[in-house]
Amino acid sequence: MKRHLMLALALLAGAAPLSAATCEVTVESNDAMQFNLKEITIDRSCKQFTVHLKHVGKLAKVSMGHNWVLAKTADLQAVATDGAKAGPANGYLVPDDPRVIAHTAMIGGGESDSVTFDVERLGDGGDYSFFCSFPGHWGVMKGVVKF
Repeated sequence: MKRHLMLALALLAGAAPLSAATCEVTVESNDAMQFNLKEITIDRSCKQFTVHLKHVGKLAKVSMGHNWVLAKTADLQAVATDGAKAGPANGYLVPDDPRVIAHTAMIGGGESDSVTFDVERLGDGGDYSFFCSFPGHWGVMKGVVKF
């Protein structure tokens, strides 16, 4: 019995540790008005989640700026439409818009930005989307967030 216990302990000591959930993602945007991802899945064990946005294009923010915005899918169009009216000085988002769960800054080619948000802001069973709020981009630059 003692021999079996020692063997079991030896096997456990050499076992790989349990992998932790990945609580971050890198999203690339480009000069063709595209994100490289159409879906992001957030593990339920994450307390916080970080999105790193990287603009891999070359065009300036004024002509081909991108951001990453998270909102309920039902709010997406209204957030984007209202954001367009808020203008470039506000990153095409209404300041402190309660419908926006998280967002990065508006960035141009070669730039990057990150945002970290509390996952508890996502309710169980909610329908969430991410998108770029630059005018005209949200119609094609969007994806879903699963939780």
